[in-house]
Amino acid sequence: MSMLIRAVAMTAGLAFAACLSTSAWAAVTVQGTRLVYPAGEREITVRLSNDGKVPALMQIWVDEGDIQTQPQDADAPFVITPPIFRLDPAKGQSVRVAFSGETLPDDRESLFWFNALEIPPLPDASERSYMQIAVRSRLKLFYRPSGLPGSAAEAVRKVRWQVLEQAGKRVLRGENPTPYHVSYASLGLKQGGRGHDLGPGMLKPFSHEDFALPATLQAAGGILEYSWMSDYGVATDDKVKLP
Repeated sequence: MSMLIRAVAMTAGLAFAACLSTSAWAAVTVQGTRLVYPAGEREITVRLSNDGKVPALMQIWVDEGDIQTQPQDADAPFVITPPIFRLDPAKGQSVRVAFSGETLPDDRESLFWFNALEIPPLPDASERSYMQIAVRSRLKLFYRPSGLPGSAAEAVRKVRWQVLEQAGKRVLRGENPTPYHVSYASLGLKQGGRGHDLGPGMLKPFSHEDFALPATLQAAGGILEYSWMSDYGVATDDKVKLP
């Protein structure tokens, strides 16, 4: 499911620019939970649908990972068409995302973020008290160079896991030797009949990530259970025995 960032402002007769009435919450959905842009493609298309009862003003942009980036400041190498549009109830809109040609690493994926801000209409003047809410959907956008070895689905099998001591603390380290991002909806370590939830996570290409473990866990061994995400946003459960 798309991550939603809600900015809520409660007023008594005051109006704010990116808000909506209490009769309408997030109504616009973005097809998919992640986007993959294959190098060499002219563009990719993202479909949005308004399942609500009121029109919405949509603003679309791509950023490089800073969640505070505003549309006017976003400098990711993608052109959005259209960047702003009205989306009526029970209607859909296709948004084209085109790579603008800047130089990116060709030996690994690059990660960007696709943003869709939903701005419903202001309440009628007769409504003297109302809540106003702006809703943003934020999806990972992977730029994938041509000719990368293996596949994103195979990458998850190549991740190496081990329990380590770092600065006096015990961590579970995941090392990704592949050119693909590996995303996990959940991670959990089981040892001696006890489990420890590590939450979601992501391993960047050719890098490692450490997950904090309680000191009560053993220094080695155990079963890592995880749910990894495919290019299509499908979660697949699996597990691996730790050394």
